[in-house]
Amino acid sequence: MREFILKNGIKSCIKQNVDTPRVALTLNVAINKDEKHAGQYSLMNRLLLKGTQKYSSEEISNILDENAIELYTEMKCDYLRFRFVCLNEDFELALGMLSEIIQNPTFSEFEKEREKMKGELVAELDSAKVKVSDLFTKTIYKGHFYGHSYSTILEEADKITKDDVKNAYDEIMKTGNKTLVLVGDIEENGLLEKYLGSIPAAEETESEITVPNGLKQEYSELIKEDANQAQILQGWRVPTIGSPEYPLVMLLNIILGASGLSSRLFLELREKKGLAYTVRTSYETHAKSAVFSIYIGTEPTNIQTSIEGFKEEIGKIKTIPVSEDELHNAKNNLIGKQQFLFETNSQQANIMAYYSIMGKPFNYRETIIEQVKKATSEDILSCAQKYFTDDFVLSVLKP
Repeated sequence: MREFILKNGIKSCIKQNVDTPRVALTLNVAINKDEKHAGQYSLMNRLLLKGTQKYSSEEISNILDENAIELYTEMKCDYLRFRFVCLNEDFELALGMLSEIIQNPTFSEFEKEREKMKGELVAELDSAKVKVSDLFTKTIYKGHFYGHSYSTILEEADKITKDDVKNAYDEIMKTGNKTLVLVGDIEENGLLEKYLGSIPAAEETESEITVPNGLKQEYSELIKEDANQAQILQGWRVPTIGSPEYPLVMLLNIILGASGLSSRLFLELREKKGLAYTVRTSYETHAKSAVFSIYIGTEPTNIQTSIEGFKEEIGKIKTIPVSEDELHNAKNNLIGKQQFLFETNSQQANIMAYYSIMGKPFNYRETIIEQVKKATSEDILSCAQKYFTDDFVLSVLKP
């Protein structure tokens, strides 16, 4: 692994994986400001492949398809991601296309793409599961940029102008720190500098996105008349990536609900009590905050029983130390998933660039694995007691 910095300040890393026929590149650009209107950044992202000064959207699509280049732009809460995967021999072509898309977007088809985005969001929100997740997100991050859910975007989409989108993109590219990872069996021979060295250098800009306000217990409810099931989400604010407790929350996630058939919630609420087909936990991290949540889809008559089931299992993890066997299995599960998610060149480029844009070393994954190995039952108990408090959000959708 070789780390270096391009002349314009882009922090870069090349990881050589010999005898791999496809090369992967990921470039992340940090976001330092809240969007003017909810959905502005999402719409901006959707328009980046809709034409440049040199190519129409159709020409871009044809070039990528003809050369089997997978090129994407993705909007995250904390950064804008550009990435591609291509055959080794097409690396310079893919890099040239990426450079054109980054530096010369025209944001064509603005009105068409805005209407398309709105239609897709309406369709997504027809799902009860998506709808309760939407309610949960805008409740737990009320008044914050991270709380810009699908329904919030729909409320504000018509306020967004093409100038808003162009100005937002210019601001992000001008002020956002940039980090790049290239993975594959390839020598770049100065091509990164040639094609990406003219991207504007990041100014020394501090993020204006604030840490969300403290959480208070809140219950929110939605009625969906045609729903067949009740959907329940309960969540807490927890430490995010980079915190000493980050690996502990990851282990709590595995133990409680992210390890499938062997997780506690699955065994207790599905297998023993027959409350649901699906019950799981998730751990979603952002730069300034993170959320640990429990989800279940159940019969409407089982809403209160399910909530009591959540309370019971959270109570156990806060009062009874995890056994050595269960902790050992959780560590193996988590480390195994880390290995599985680091198999392909594309996965490696994405993960390493993510760690870097979050202010961590490119190889931060190794640190996480070492911290997981050192975690004790007492650490897990202390972490659960500290963060699984009565300050939670509970969102319910029911017929």
